[in-house]
Order: sequence, then C-alpha cells, then structure tokens
Amino acid sequence: MSAVSEGKTQQEFGDDPVQVRESDHYTKEYVGGFADKWDDLIDWDSRAQSEGSFFIDELKKRGCKRILDVAAGTGFHSVRLIEAGFEVVSADGSAEMLAKAFQNGRSRDHIVRTVQVDWRWLNRDIHGHYDAIVCLGNSFTHLFDENDRRKALAEMYATLKHDGILILDQRNYDAILDHGYSSKHTFYYCGDDVQVYPEHVDEGLARFRYGFPDGSVYHLNMFPLRKNYVRRLMREVGFQHIETYGDFQETYKDADPDFFIHVAEKAYREEPDSE
Repeated sequence: MSAVSEGKTQQEFGDDPVQVRESDHYTKEYVGGFADKWDDLIDWDSRAQSEGSFFIDELKKRGCKRILDVAAGTGFHSVRLIEAGFEVVSADGSAEMLAKAFQNGRSRDHIVRTVQVDWRWLNRDIHGHYDAIVCLGNSFTHLFDENDRRKALAEMYATLKHDGILILDQRNYDAILDHGYSSKHTFYYCGDDVQVYPEHVDEGLARFRYGFPDGSVYHLNMFPLRKNYVRRLMREVGFQHIETYGDFQETYKDADPDFFIHVAEKAYREEPDSE
C-alpha cells in the first residue's frame, strides 16, 4: 500500500462547511483519496501543453538555478523544473501530496527532494537561500488570515537571495466575485470529465467542489484573493517590482483570464514601479 493511500480518506469540514476559514485547515483536506486523484484533475500532459515553457523561461532569463517549490502538490512543476535543469527542493504543507510527488518523481526517474513545511515558519525548516521561489496551483489562497498571508510572504522574501524572485499564481477571483464563475478549462485543471466549480462564494470564502468520473467528490475552502490586494501585500513585505500576467499573457482584460501569475522581484530598482 502506498504512503498516500495509508492516510485519511474522508475530508472533515464539520456540520457547517462554509464556516471553515482557518489558514491551516487545508492540510487536513488533501486526504489520501484526493491526493491520488489530483493528477487526474490537472492532467500533466495537457497542463504542460497549456502553460508551455512560461515558468522555465521566466526563471532562465533571470539566471535562476536553485528553486524552491513551496506548493509542490503532486510534483508537476517540480518535475518539470528538474527536467529543465534546475536544482529543486519541493515543499508542501500536506504529507499526502508530498508522498505522491515523490512517487511521481520516481516514476520519471527523478528523486524529488521533499520537505513538509508551514509557509508561516518557512525559514525554520528550509535552510539556505534560493534564486527563486514558485508558489503555484492557486495555493496561496489557502491562507485565510491576513497576518498569515503577510507572514508567509515575509518568510518567502527572507528565503530568497538578494536578487531572487517569487512567482505566485492565483485564480481570477475578481471575475468570480464581480461577474460570477466561468472557466475556459484550458489552464491548470485540464483533466477530462472532471468537474470543478464553486459551490459557495462570498468576499471571504470560495468553496470549490471537485467531482471525478468515479463519482467521488471533494471540496476545498479558499480565500478569494483579489489581484491588486496580492500585489499590495507583496510590495508591503518588500518586493520591489511586480509584473502580473493573465493566463501567461502580458496584455489582457482583467475579467478574461482564469488565472493571474505574479512575478515579484526582490532586488531594488532605480525606477519607480507603476500599477
């Protein structure tokens, strides 16, 4: 039996799931069964095709070599970066996801270096400094408390070298909150016959439902982060210059992308940054 399937199989949101708004609760929801199905949700081949070489190109053009993947999940980006020649450490708050990431790496003849961490105390468990940190898969949205978000970003900032970068992505919650949910189902969650949509949305909670072909259903409670709020937090913890892409494009209408990708630089720039 795998390390993943030995863990819990049932999620525990309690009697009133929409009241569950704690930053560390997500670690309990990536149970073994959900972790086992996560790769069906993202579909590695389709996801690789949809995002192309965006992250690899961003890292290479900045001369990055040592990468910390702080939301490794089942290892998709960690493995892609390893295969592109980067030195990668894969971290996550979920032991079940890390076990799956290690298995996925082994199946592709890679040893994924995993470490279970809480972003709020990242420097306690991660040693040394990195050229870049990637926090992908809409993962930062798990933090519900603003102090936790600030603490996590500050820990990431401190873990970077003086000229390091943070690449962090998020769903386009602005569009969901202001216009309702829609998805091109082209980026990130590309699996066939997998249904993903929010069952509940308010300014403080997006409760997503994940339905799989075998009839199994899982949920995740996430905070609907607005784009400019995330950019402001990044600046306030010290990042000097932030570029935000919509579905990997520099030019976009704010309501159109399914996802935003923020590329934040730690190094000081002479010129002022503009919105």
